[in-house]
Amino acid sequence: MTDAQVTVETLEALMKAFNAHDLDAIMEYFTDDCVFDASKGPDPWGARSTGKDAVRAALAARFAGVPDVQYDADRHWVSGDLGVSEWLVHGTTTDGTTINARGCDHWEFRGELISRKDSYWKIVG
Repeated sequence: MTDAQVTVETLEALMKAFNAHDLDAIMEYFTDDCVFDASKGPDPWGARSTGKDAVRAALAARFAGVPDVQYDADRHWVSGDLGVSEWLVHGTTTDGTTINARGCDHWEFRGELISRKDSYWKIVG
């Protein structure tokens, strides 16, 4: 393990990988034991995926369910081993529902990799 840390530039590059729907590139940013807490799910923390395979599967399902999903109007902050990304998510689900919501990710880092992604969306309705 090095003393390298995640930076704003890291999160900007990660956002580009998300917008390209490049699961291989996305997963390079995560630890093997990473956790992803989705915005929606059966528990107060949403649906939790643990480990690279499970996180990859959850993200693949997101891309399959919203094939044109994009994140823009983004801003990022990093302080020590924590970070925040704000973004506007938009796209159309496979059933034709339009998504246009403001959201954010809370990030936890272990060295130069992300150990946890905790996602939040504003609910429009």
